Amino acid sequence: MVFYFTAENGWLMYMGKDKHENEDLIKHSWPEDVWFHVDKLSSAHVYLRLPLEYDWETIPEEVVKECCVLVKANSIEGCKKSAVDVVYTPASNLKKTADMEIGQVGFKSRKPVKRLLNVEKDRETEKRHEKNKEEKHPDLAQEKQEREKHPDLAQEKQER
Repeated sequence: MVFYFTAENGWLMYMGKDKHENEDLIKHSWPEDVWFHVDKLSSAHVYLRLPLEYDWETIPEEVVKECCVLVKANSIEGCKKSAVDVVYTPASNLKKTADMEIGQVGFKSRKPVKRLLNVEKDRETEKRHEKNKEEKHPDLAQEKQEREKHPDLAQEKQER
């Protein structure tokens, strides 16, 4: 099961229900997805699907903050803290090895990893997320196959 949310600017955010869904999301992320996670704590894996005209380094600040609030609110430990740090990186920079536990990931490179420090609870944003949350059971492998039939989309994005 995957939870889908709409950011205030209309962009798609999504996350798995638990670490098993996180495994599927890691495996079937798209080239334009950006991954968010509470730093050094267990948390949800939140993904932002970027419109093709955007690069991960030019995500509007308010959208980054919204993703960070969502990931903090969905961290068992992080939601209890007054503030947490959140890391984010292109999903293509995630590395999964056979010796890692379910839901655990590393980075291929530390260079394309950004951090937002001291993310605090934002009740208004959390309420908006709860109101627009949709629970679905997508075929992530099929969706990724369909996306990969259009490699020109990724090429078009790289040329911008």
